[in-house]
Amino acid sequence: MQRYGQRGQRQTPSLVSDQEIEQIIAGDANKLVEVAERLGQDFAKDGQGVKKLSTSQIRNVFGEVKRLQMKGQFDQQAARELILLKPKLAYQAGRHDETKVPQLAEVLSNAIDRVGSDQRRFEHFVDFFEAILAYHRKHGGK
Repeated sequence: MQRYGQRGQRQTPSLVSDQEIEQIIAGDANKLVEVAERLGQDFAKDGQGVKKLSTSQIRNVFGEVKRLQMKGQFDQQAARELILLKPKLAYQAGRHDETKVPQLAEVLSNAIDRVGSDQRRFEHFVDFFEAILAYHRKHGGK
């Protein structure tokens, strides 16, 4: 699995297991809350030589996800657009590689891979993304 980081220099251990991501995207609400709080708290704090995440660094991608959700129908075109968010996440990760954006990009890219073209799995992805941002804010993220 690709790890985003300082141009290949720093690789951070994954904050979420593949199994946890699969459980979340499959609809396990308890796992979603547990993992989103853990991530939100981590992303709101500086640590290990990496600055905390700011919401402005990821707002553009979140806006695209919400736009897809507002369409109301998650068809093949919407699934394609979701997959094409991965390069935007990679760009943000490279642009803000001294922050926790690469870690968030890795988690979200992993989750996107598991959505496919399933409407319910997409809704679970949106819920997960929103929950991460909500807990980030709760724990002092700006």
